[in-house]
Amino acid sequence: QVQLVESGGGLVQPGGSLSLSCTASGFTFSSFGMGWFRQAPGTERELVASISSTDPIVKYAASVKDRFTMSRDNAKNTVSLQMDSLRPEDTALYYCNAYPVTFDWGQGTQVIVSS
Repeated sequence: QVQLVESGGGLVQPGGSLSLSCTASGFTFSSFGMGWFRQAPGTERELVASISSTDPIVKYAASVKDRFTMSRDNAKNTVSLQMDSLRPEDTALYYCNAYPVTFDWGQGTQVIVSS
């Protein structure tokens, strides 16, 4: 069955960096666009970044553009999200999924940006 396992979250001070990783299994990873999403308490889940399946084209939400970098490794079935210059408003539970969203959500990984 499809599994999406996110990791790499944690507590970081404003201005700091974190690198998130998502390992996918149970589907032909290289055939799917992928996305990173986040959900803060009391808010809707939102798309943070997306990457196409091949010849990767990456798009970012305006709120993270120039601070976050998404990449993928089709040989390892992974997508990554490098997050720099983190702000308190980046605090959320971060998820990966195919994009457009196709599969059940994984557990996510918690990111807390606080001094």
